[in-house]
Amino acid sequence: MSKKINIRPCETKDKVVWRALYDGYATFYKTEMTDEMADRVWNWIQDPEHDLKCILAVCDHEIVGLAHYRPMLRPLRSCYVGYLDDIFVSPKARGLKVADALMAELKVICKENNWSVMRWLTADDNYRARGLYDRYAVKSHSNLYELKLED
Repeated sequence: MSKKINIRPCETKDKVVWRALYDGYATFYKTEMTDEMADRVWNWIQDPEHDLKCILAVCDHEIVGLAHYRPMLRPLRSCYVGYLDDIFVSPKARGLKVADALMAELKVICKENNWSVMRWLTADDNYRARGLYDRYAVKSHSNLYELKLED
């Protein structure tokens, strides 16, 4: 694989490869990914009216990475910012700066949308990703809480 990486929006023709990458992402986070769940996310991505967007990293005509992002309200500042839901690079493409190319494009997307910041979460023990993120962003002092609803 060469080191030339192109970033482009996800297209309808990309579903099979997108799904393989998304399954890899789910496996990494030990999360079940059903066909129904993946189809729902795919339909959101393909709907131009939906907030969720997807960009893909292409290296030597092969899709090797993805990022899902969307606008997020920031009421205290009365503005929108970006939110990065998912970023994943195929294991065989790691070390080729694919994630760096995705992050660089996300920065462009922020500028195009007049978002002053992009936020995301990652697992505390995801050290490889955190190494990348530390090069692009500042770790916030916030703690994440989840209000779980009982069945």
